[in-house]
Amino acid sequence: MSTAEVSNKSLAELISLTGRRAVVTGGGRGLGKAIAMRLAEAGADLMIGDIEEDLAVQAAAEITQHYGVRAIGSALDVTDTTSVSALADRAVADLGGLEIWVNNAGIFPAVPLLEMTDQTWDNVLAVNARGTFVGAREAARRMAAAGAGGAIVNIVSTAGFRGSAPGLAAYVSSKHAARGLTRELALELAPLGIRVLGVAPSHVPTEGNILAAAAVAPSPDGTPPTPLMLNGPIGRPGVPDDIARVALFCASDLANFMTGSTLIADGGSIA
Repeated sequence: MSTAEVSNKSLAELISLTGRRAVVTGGGRGLGKAIAMRLAEAGADLMIGDIEEDLAVQAAAEITQHYGVRAIGSALDVTDTTSVSALADRAVADLGGLEIWVNNAGIFPAVPLLEMTDQTWDNVLAVNARGTFVGAREAARRMAAAGAGGAIVNIVSTAGFRGSAPGLAAYVSSKHAARGLTRELALELAPLGIRVLGVAPSHVPTEGNILAAAAVAPSPDGTPPTPLMLNGPIGRPGVPDDIARVALFCASDLANFMTGSTLIADGGSIA
């Protein structure tokens, strides 16, 4: 099936997500919560999954209060296929369907290569790469079963285009994988009417990123690490809502003719 031709829709209709159901992984705080809030403002009902269930439940309650949509918070471990599958099933059962899935959950440990253990490498790839794959697969299975298409949005990173800083070998590798996966999923899922887009933020000051940036190690020669959250050419660092607005664009019919691309949202830092 092909995506609908939407030239006859108004701008308000193109950005509206009223009647659509969305899942946001890692949605309890930071970028995920900001994305969930913009999707809700556009009218989507939401399933918010997070490894910290209390954060997901709290975020869902805030979103329902502010936007009047239905929002449900749930525990989610993206490294556990059973957990991801159960969340997808719950979204279909409790929200009535699934048209949007945002793979946002990620981790960002800073460990120098010579000190990095196999376990650290495996953990980062399990969350950031395998978790994106499993989330996309489970979402696509349910979208395909419904036969109405949908949109999958993968939160990548500018680290998916270049090296980032000493100590981030696993993170950079995982984000290159997520960007490549976005292109391949777009190719495979297009016949089902499912669009797949990536969003590549620079390092914005979320709770997790602030802690992770503080842990970035010096270079082996003792050179202090390059700060990760700098003003880009536009003159200020990003904030979570800068990224959330791009994710909303990707999920909406404004991006109806786009699939496979990863949109860079970095204030021009890698221009």
